Amino acid sequence: MSEAGGGGAQRPVAPAAVRRAVEQLTDGKWHRLHWASPLLKGGIAFIAILAFVLANLRERLVELVIGQTGGPAGPGGGGRGGGGGGDAGRTFNGDPISAIYETGFTGVAILIVIGVLLLAVALFAVAWRMHSFRIGADAVEVRSGVVFRHNRQARLDRIQGIHITRPLFARLFGAARIELNVAGQDAKVELSYLGSRQVDELRRELLRRASGVQRAEAAAAVVAATTRSSAPLSAAGTSAGVVGAAPAATTSSPAEQSREAGILNRRVQELLGPELDLDAAPPESVVKISPLRLIGSLVVSEFTLVLLLVVAALFFSTFVLHRYFILFLLLPSVLGSLGYYVRRFSKAARYSIAATSDGVRVGFGLLSTSNDTLPPGRIHAIEVTQPILWRPMGWWMIRINRAGHASGRGGSSAPHTLLLPVGRLADVEKVLALLLPGLAGADTQGLVMEGLVARGRAASGFSRAPRRAQWLRPFSWGRTGLARTDDAVLLRTGFFWRRLTVLPLARLQSVRVSQGPVRRMLDIAELHFNTIAGPVRAELGVIDRRAAVAVFTEVSAAAVEALRADGSHRWAS
Repeated sequence: MSEAGGGGAQRPVAPAAVRRAVEQLTDGKWHRLHWASPLLKGGIAFIAILAFVLANLRERLVELVIGQTGGPAGPGGGGRGGGGGGDAGRTFNGDPISAIYETGFTGVAILIVIGVLLLAVALFAVAWRMHSFRIGADAVEVRSGVVFRHNRQARLDRIQGIHITRPLFARLFGAARIELNVAGQDAKVELSYLGSRQVDELRRELLRRASGVQRAEAAAAVVAATTRSSAPLSAAGTSAGVVGAAPAATTSSPAEQSREAGILNRRVQELLGPELDLDAAPPESVVKISPLRLIGSLVVSEFTLVLLLVVAALFFSTFVLHRYFILFLLLPSVLGSLGYYVRRFSKAARYSIAATSDGVRVGFGLLSTSNDTLPPGRIHAIEVTQPILWRPMGWWMIRINRAGHASGRGGSSAPHTLLLPVGRLADVEKVLALLLPGLAGADTQGLVMEGLVARGRAASGFSRAPRRAQWLRPFSWGRTGLARTDDAVLLRTGFFWRRLTVLPLARLQSVRVSQGPVRRMLDIAELHFNTIAGPVRAELGVIDRRAAVAVFTEVSAAAVEALRADGSHRWAS
C-alpha cells in the first residue's frame, strides 16, 4: 500500500521564464532571497511605528509646508513671546511632538529620524546580503546572521513535506515563503521569501530530486551515452537532432508572453486566482468544502456549546443576581472568543485536497493562502473522527501524524496535521484513498465503512472487546475492535466521539501490551501502537488478553516485513 500517491495526475507546465529562473536557483550555487524579504520579515513593525509617528506629526507637517494659521502660540497659547515666562516649567500637555516643535528642535528631530531610517535600511540590506541559500542535488542549505552565523541543512531524502505560504502583505510584492519540513522536532528550513511564481515550480523540482528521479535520469543518460557511442553515425545524428530540439521547448509562446507581461496584471491574477491550479490535479481527486458547511461545522461545535453556557451564566448573574462585576470580568473574554470563528474560517476557507504528480496537495486560506504537499510514505497515522454534535449531519474530520509537525491537537502545527476540517462520508473515502491508495479497493472500502458507521456485531471485519470490558468502557466496549489489511492496522473506538485510526505498518515504531490490576482481574489488556508524536493516539483501551498477545506477535512481525519492503523514501526510483 503506497502512501500519498500522485495517481494519474499530469505535471503542469510552467512558463519558460519561470523554468529558467528555477534552473538558476537549483544550480548548486549560493543565491539571495527576494529583495523585499527584510521588509516582509521585520520591516512591517518598523513601518507601523513610522506611520504612528507621522500620524502624530501630520498637523505639524502641514504647518511647516503651508504656514501657521493661528500658530502654536495663538490666543491663550502661551508661546515663546507670551507671558508664560519662557519654556521653563511648561508641560506641553504631555505631547513630546509639541515640545520638540515649540522649542525649536524640529530640524534636529528630523535629522535624527532620517538617521534612524538610514540605519534601519542599512541593517536590513546587510541582513539580506548575509542571508543566502543553495540547492544541491541532495540537500538545501541556508546561511543567515550578521554577528552570529547560522547554517541549516535539509536533506532531500528526509523531506516530510513542502509548505508554501503566501501572506496577504507578501502577495502584494509577488513573494511567497517556502518551508521544507524534515524528520525531527522543529527540523525545518525556510526560504523567506522567494518570487511567488517560482515557488510552485521550485517545489516540483525539489520533490523530483527527493523522489530519486534525478538519479534514475542520470543513470539512463549514462546508458544512452554508451549506446550512442557504439551506434552508427546516422543514429547518432538523429539523436543529436532530438537533443538539439530540446531548448525550443523553453521558448515562450506569444500567448505566454502576453500573460506574463505587466506586473500589475500578474498581481491581480495572483490575488484573485483560484488557490488550486485546475491543471495540477485530476478533477475526480479534488475534495473541497463549501463555505456553508464550514460555517456550520464551526457553529455546531463544543466551543459554541461552552460559549453559550458562559453567556447564559453571564445573563443570569447580571439580571437575576445583579452581580454586575461578573459582567465586566467576563464580557471582554466572550467578545474576544468570537475572533475564534473568524480565524478558523479564514484559515480553512477555500480548502482543497487533491492528488498531484508530486504527492497529496492540501490548500487553504482566504486572504493569506497556504498549501502543503505530502510526498508518498510520509504519513505515520490517520484518524477519522466524528463528534456527537456532527452525527445528525454526517460530518467527519481527518487528522494525521507526520514527522516534522509533532504537536498536540491545539498546537501551532494544527493546520499541517488537520487534513479534512469537515466532510461527508464520500469525502472521507476520497481522502483516505489519496493518503493510502491501498484502501481504495472494494474489500478495504467496506472494512473502512464498517469501522466508521457499523453498529455492534455488524462490523464483522473487526474483532470485538469481550463483554466483561463494559465494566471499564460501559458505552464504547461494543465499538472497540481491531482489523488488519495486508499493510495497515485499523482501530475502531469511541461512542460519543467515534474514531477510526489507520496505521501503515511500514511507519509503525513499536507495539506495547499493558495490564494493570483491574484489567488483570477481568483478563483484559491495553494495546498501544507507537508512532511519532502527534494528535493521533493509537490505542485500544480494552481487548482480550490472549487476543492482545496474538496481535502483538503478528503485528510486530508484519511491521518488520513492511519496513524491509518499503521504498517510499525514493518513491520514483
